Amino acid sequence: MWECMNTNMSFSHGFGMIIFWILVITLIYFIFTRIRNKPEVDTALDLLKKRLAKGEINKEEFENLKEVIQ
Repeated sequence: MWECMNTNMSFSHGFGMIIFWILVITLIYFIFTRIRNKPEVDTALDLLKKRLAKGEINKEEFENLKEVIQ
């Protein structure tokens, strides 16, 4: 009675498992690459230095703001 159920299932079951593991490995790969490529957060001092370099603030403003954040 059970022999008729197993005749056509072996190929589709094996193919389904291959697709399943390819999807799992691909998902894990994308999760880890996204974690590694996470952008670093700039500190307040880094942002001040960038603003000074761009000319948005002058040296006096930079020194005053630097004292405030430290």
